[in-house]
Amino acid sequence: MRHWIAATAGVVGWMAMTMIETQPAAAQGLTGQELMVEKQVFTLQSFTTRGGRTLKNVKVGWESYGTLNADKSNAVLICHFFSANSHAAGKYDAKDAAPGYWDAIIGPGKAIDTNRYFVLSSDTLVNLNTGDPKTTTTGPASIDPDTGKPYALDFPVVTVGDFVNVQKALVESLGIRKLALVAGPSMGSLQTLEWAASHPEMVAKAMPVIGAGEADAQLIAWLDVWAAPILVDPNWNKGDYYSRTPPNAGLAKALTAVTLQANHADWANATFGRRAAREGEDPAAALSNRFQVQSILDNAGEARAKVSDANHFLYLIKANQLFAAGGTSLADAATKIKAPVLLITQPKDLVFTADTVDHTAETLRKGGVDLTHVLIQGSRGHLDGVISMKQAEGAIRAFLEK
Repeated sequence: MRHWIAATAGVVGWMAMTMIETQPAAAQGLTGQELMVEKQVFTLQSFTTRGGRTLKNVKVGWESYGTLNADKSNAVLICHFFSANSHAAGKYDAKDAAPGYWDAIIGPGKAIDTNRYFVLSSDTLVNLNTGDPKTTTTGPASIDPDTGKPYALDFPVVTVGDFVNVQKALVESLGIRKLALVAGPSMGSLQTLEWAASHPEMVAKAMPVIGAGEADAQLIAWLDVWAAPILVDPNWNKGDYYSRTPPNAGLAKALTAVTLQANHADWANATFGRRAAREGEDPAAALSNRFQVQSILDNAGEARAKVSDANHFLYLIKANQLFAAGGTSLADAATKIKAPVLLITQPKDLVFTADTVDHTAETLRKGGVDLTHVLIQGSRGHLDGVISMKQAEGAIRAFLEK
């Protein structure tokens, strides 16, 4: 059954996939019981990727909200999106400008109620945010224990399935045998579907948000467009730049491309229109004169590039291009998924478009999945699945109570 949910105006003050700050509104603010979070590190002494490569001393950061009950049956796993990390809710410090990206639905008394659930989230392998002290990840920028140098492109190709298998090791290290819910937006939705298809015995319910069951040819090609500015930056040097100037110009442009496609024309036109970047500098008067939308997006990309890593970006691109739930095909995965699924999407999404979402929903249903599809609205397109999730609060509560 498909439900339409009325749009709300609230947005969370954060810098994540958009890399453009917005102001918090009461509709999605903290409830008064502010979550305070501590980042932890999980280490695997040995991890073998799905491609067969064994890595030593794999580390990922993680955090949790709420309390694990005695029989460890109340655990919820949140999987993050492409440019995020594990910080899904709460604050590390009361002075932080904004809480985690899904704070609107995670916390005391919220849709995913931390008075009831123990919620955990981890950084992925090859996480983008290598310059963020609150991110811990293993990837191309990490030191290879066998050489004492960064892996660079000697790091193996990793998949969404590898992200999930590291998470599985973390979950099992806490004594958790089954998750009450796995959920996440965008790349987090891919991980959610991978969990449900590859480890059905461990997933009671699944909530993929703004995602689809596999990367089709169109998305594969768009992801290549995201990566292209890095590959043509001479400082990339075929991935060997860790003792040299990094390819931040290319990375900044790549991040600009991500930001633009993660949003929608409704937002761009309402926010910037055709205004010049600087008063008195008409874009028609000189080739170097720019529009405001160009300037703002580029400035945000440049700022974000300073705390990100280009090779990690490329490895994330590859993992997303390779994605098919369960590692084979969506149709095959649908027959393996046993958990009820709440699929939450935005019909104006320019990353996972409405037709690909509809194909996912139809294929899951044909495979026997108990699927509920909820649509949220807004002017941000794909990004509404991060910043406008308050709209889906009622649907999430009802799904968890089923």
